[in-house]
Amino acid sequence: MVMAILALNGFGFFFKSGSAGAGILIILFAYWGRLGKIKDIWLIIGAFVFSIGGDWFLSNRHGDTGMFIAGIALFLVAHIGYLSYALMNGKMHLISLGILLAGYLVFFFLKLFPALDNPVLMIAVLAYLFISCFSLAAAIGIKATPFIYWSYVFGISLVLFSDTIISFREFIGYKQLDFLILPTYYLAHISVTFSLIKRSDIN
Repeated sequence: MVMAILALNGFGFFFKSGSAGAGILIILFAYWGRLGKIKDIWLIIGAFVFSIGGDWFLSNRHGDTGMFIAGIALFLVAHIGYLSYALMNGKMHLISLGILLAGYLVFFFLKLFPALDNPVLMIAVLAYLFISCFSLAAAIGIKATPFIYWSYVFGISLVLFSDTIISFREFIGYKQLDFLILPTYYLAHISVTFSLIKRSDIN
């Protein structure tokens, strides 16, 4: 939380990546000595690492579409980590998946598709949309105690919420909600980390 606050006050990329970086250190500490037995934890650590990488590309793109696509690709891999972790601890919640896909596909074809003139970027955005919906639906299907469950679902929901606001800014030009992008992104890492901390008490 301290790293997130410093990042929001413009202290640079090191602090901007601090919520995920601190999350990695906290998770490693919480599961120290058991990391070889509880292997799904590495999926979240990997997701945080790829999130940091994706954030670096987006923070340094300076209008370069290639850097933007690379950032999307790394965040997509991060979502695969979140998705895989959820499936190892539950199953896909198909009703939620159907609702999410229906809503976001309508959003994509009505709002994003007309604004995407780069075919590679369009494919990257569509693929990211799909994996994000699958990731949240899998999170909803996790089998866990209420605190662990809701902390994780809330965290993944915030990732999707933050990404949705980014899409409004990048492709539609709607910037009134920009102030929510980073706080929700950092809070997502904090929430997922809290979920794993609580799980460490059980495991």
